[in-house]
Amino acid sequence: MTSQSQGPRRIAVIGAGIVGVCAALYLQRDGHTITLIDRAGPGEGASKGNASVIAAESCVPVATPGILKRVPGMLMDPLGPLALRWSYLPKLAPWLWQFIQASSPRRVEEISIALRALTSQSLDSYMPLVKGAEAEAMIRRTGWLVVYETDKKFQGMQSDLELQRRRGVEFQILPPEEIRQLEPSLAPIYRHGIYYPENAYVTDNFRLVQVLAESLVRGGGSLLKEEITGFEFDTAGHPNAVVTRAGRHEADAVVVAAGAWSKALCRMLGHDPLLDTERGYHMMYPNPGVTPRMPICSGEYTFVATPLEHGLRIAGTVELGGLEAPPDYTRAHIIAERGRRMLPGLNEAGGVPWMGFRPSMPDSLPVIDRSQKHPNAFFAFGHGHLGLTLAAITGRLLADIVADRNAGLDLAPYRIDRF
Repeated sequence: MTSQSQGPRRIAVIGAGIVGVCAALYLQRDGHTITLIDRAGPGEGASKGNASVIAAESCVPVATPGILKRVPGMLMDPLGPLALRWSYLPKLAPWLWQFIQASSPRRVEEISIALRALTSQSLDSYMPLVKGAEAEAMIRRTGWLVVYETDKKFQGMQSDLELQRRRGVEFQILPPEEIRQLEPSLAPIYRHGIYYPENAYVTDNFRLVQVLAESLVRGGGSLLKEEITGFEFDTAGHPNAVVTRAGRHEADAVVVAAGAWSKALCRMLGHDPLLDTERGYHMMYPNPGVTPRMPICSGEYTFVATPLEHGLRIAGTVELGGLEAPPDYTRAHIIAERGRRMLPGLNEAGGVPWMGFRPSMPDSLPVIDRSQKHPNAFFAFGHGHLGLTLAAITGRLLADIVADRNAGLDLAPYRIDRF
């Protein structure tokens, strides 16, 4: 098996989103020569439009007990916070079956442990990377606030809060008057609030990816804007070159970190992960007229309003509909209506909708693994709505796997072949 003891190697990292860039930087810190390849520029995919939050508290999986009862409603309400496209249901069926299986109380407990093992290290893992890129100021350690309009919705979250307590997540329950003191920009409609001090946010998530990619290049890495068409293999059957429409790039090892497009690349390497895509939407307001002190999450409608250096982003709702269907921007306009209700002073002039593909595994856990078929092929994808949160810790763990180092935690939950 290939190991760090063989010395620095040429490693091709496929995918220049936040996960791929962080993986490339951690590998570069180990002395490897990195070629980062993406068909678009750094951060042009899902990394461009997320809520820009490093959600250290996020250890509750998407599928929780009772999700099966909610699936019909997801099919009937195309504008709900979590929706399914009828036309995509046949293709989604294997993923959806495992999604439902992951909602059992036993699996939710196991998944939350595996998620918390990552999220608890998410912020600290960024520090060496942003320091090296002189971008420390882009990360704001403000915490975030989740607010609820109704007693019913807040009471319905108690099992999630108990799960977070078991995982050691710190939070504070706030009454209405303390919500208004902490965040005066909110409408006076919220009866309950939860403040999570562990969370942070990035002032411009897209720019962060670009700044980190520039740091990689300054460190001697190469950044190529090329579309991958396949791999070449050596006489032992292991990949020794990445082939693109522009040519071929020899590599001693390859890392697949191409987000929602990782499935096709994995198949070329003999793997078929149960990866699908969450289609996420947002509205971006360049002159919002209101600036919250921190990211605000609506517990009622599961969207987040985040103050960025170039405006206010309201991001949320998940649509399971694959990579090919056109966007349904009605979903973004629903977000806009709910954002207006949350922030009465919001100036919506110039608001721009966006849709992106978030790579999702049925159990809400990413793939961070070495191929069992090719000792020089590695995987880092499937982070769902936690791509920004988990990117740096994923990069750090992947570098440990490549180097055959002890990662300090059980990596079995993140195997590519777990389904």
